[in-house]
Amino acid sequence: MTTPNKTPPGADPKQLERTGTVREIGSQAVWSLSSCKPGFGVDQLQDDNLETYWQSDGSQPHLVNIQFRRKTTVKTCICSDYKSDESYTPSKISVRKPIRTFMIQIAILANHQNGRDLHMRQIKIYTPVEESSIGKFPRCTTIDFMMYRSIR
Repeated sequence: MTTPNKTPPGADPKQLERTGTVREIGSQAVWSLSSCKPGFGVDQLQDDNLETYWQSDGSQPHLVNIQFRRKTTVKTCICSDYKSDESYTPSKISVRKPIRTFMIQIAILANHQNGRDLHMRQIKIYTPVEESSIGKFPRCTTIDFMMYRSIR
């Protein structure tokens, strides 16, 4: 069985997803933003496109609330791009209520160059993949077992 908190620091979440260690669960949550410019909202945070972004439209702190129907073990991945966004890039981020929770709040407390609004390229929410109880048993591939593999 995989253990949720044994992921090495700095591990690439996309690589972990490809290996089956974690899966992205952002679509299972209800997202809300403290503010956004029209056409630069939640959809852009989840579209897997680093050319699009959420742009806030209000005073700091800028908040992203992500709510789950049940308590969920989560890991977050946040993507910003200082080279493209300069003063719109967060310089201080606080992820509130992480780990096993009903809700995550991401608070952008400050931007580079004292910028007011921000650009956030992507936010991904991952959960560890746990093996099912079926996966704990060896595969039965001998001829003796094969004749009983289907129910009639």
